[in-house]
Amino acid sequence: MRDFDTKRIRNICILAHVDHGKTTLADHLIAGSVNGLVHPKQAGKLRFMDYLDEEQKRAITMKSSSIALEYKDHLINLIDSPGHIDFCSEVSTAARISDGALVLVDSVEGIHIQTHAVLRQAFVEKLTPCLVLNKIDRLISELKLSPMEAYNKLQRIVHEVNSIMSTYKSEKYLSDVDSILNQENQDGTKNSWRKMKRIHFNPTRVTWLLCVP
Repeated sequence: MRDFDTKRIRNICILAHVDHGKTTLADHLIAGSVNGLVHPKQAGKLRFMDYLDEEQKRAITMKSSSIALEYKDHLINLIDSPGHIDFCSEVSTAARISDGALVLVDSVEGIHIQTHAVLRQAFVEKLTPCLVLNKIDRLISELKLSPMEAYNKLQRIVHEVNSIMSTYKSEKYLSDVDSILNQENQDGTKNSWRKMKRIHFNPTRVTWLLCVP
């Protein structure tokens, strides 16, 4: 493997609820890379990132694992993390050392409790999550949905994820305001934002803007 400048190295973690397809996605990403470690026909069956015997036996990821993948002029350190709530410490560690996150959602199962947890973890670690809608074929093969029904179901998942992230941002904004007010009450000083003639509130940046004279 060739040497890469540190500016061109990225750590990307895969986060999701259990059985939503993290390790399968990792297989396909490895198969599509120049590493040649996984044959495309084995992708999804090999579970390359599950290196422990217990993981292979139970078909569940229990420990975070990583692999370096070359993509054009970048080196991507891909981190596969567990989805089961019992291994949440592994998830937080993976998110903490990452520059970005792929958040998988099963298109049939939708948002689950651990999906909420990994989205919050990504927000806490200041990661911009990239939503990956997985197992879309199940909408046709199992649920027998029409194209419009499948589209509406996928759209609901996207809206729900956006709503969850907006909630976290709103909570952070209100928490920051409370901290400013509490600090002002404690030391009796007035903060600079109090001196502003107009205060702009724009929590979501693209949805609405409220200006208070």
